[in-house]
Amino acid sequence: MLLMAPTLNDRDVLADILAFHVEAGVDVALGEQPVDRFTESAAERSAAAGRVVLAPSAESAPAPRPAPPVPAAHRPATPALAGEAPPPPDLAAVEAREAAASAPTLEALEALLEKFDGCPLKHTATRLVFADGNPQARLMLVGEAPGRDEDIEGKPFVGRSGKLLDRMLAAIGIDRTTAYIANVVPWRPPGNRTPTPQETAICLPFICRQIELANPDVLVCLGGPSAQTLLGIRDGITKARGRWMDYDTGSRVIPALATFHPAYLLRSPLGKRMAWRDMLAIEARLAGLPERAPD
Repeated sequence: MLLMAPTLNDRDVLADILAFHVEAGVDVALGEQPVDRFTESAAERSAAAGRVVLAPSAESAPAPRPAPPVPAAHRPATPALAGEAPPPPDLAAVEAREAAASAPTLEALEALLEKFDGCPLKHTATRLVFADGNPQARLMLVGEAPGRDEDIEGKPFVGRSGKLLDRMLAAIGIDRTTAYIANVVPWRPPGNRTPTPQETAICLPFICRQIELANPDVLVCLGGPSAQTLLGIRDGITKARGRWMDYDTGSRVIPALATFHPAYLLRSPLGKRMAWRDMLAIEARLAGLPERAPD
């Protein structure tokens, strides 16, 4: 049987292609026509060898196209626009620890992060992504870093992975009014790349203080990077997930569980079975907690 390939008129195919590029971090169109980089490379090699490269005739050569402007939201800020140049990573981490320790409330911590210029990611992100949900909730979930949708809306887990997380929580009777959600890094890395160890180290004091101030009864690390950063483990998420560990805020010890990040489950649906076991473990742990004393 002959299978016909989908045509470019198929809207579902085009939507899938667009979704693939968005998930890969491609969110800016740089031109309306393709550019033949192989021809450019050949011309450069010929020029380097001292040979004359014949230019195409005026009739066949396309008119030069000016480079399209990059939207302001996607242009990296220069030190002149963003204030002074960021300090070295070691000094920035020290400043972050001092700033985070000085915040008496979550509101004050968010205000400090808005003013903090020590992390270079701040100058390439659209906005700070601090938290979402109920800060008085007994359950707190922490991911690694915001993505494109989170960067636009200023809230964590609002894209495809956020919708999946909402469904996972709803399955055990929890929504964003009964959970508190944040990320280790509160600014989106360019192109959704992985934060560098230096960027994570600079942001770590802030999320640690955020957990301490929120004071949840159960902490859930979404994904391996979050678990490794907050729980100090080296195991990958497949080995670490489903195992209860301790997270020490300095004033109390909170039971913590690592599970798959929803973005991983979108790529690997077979992991949902193990993630469901983790959700049931979280539900059982919350159900076994004593009632909180009124404030």
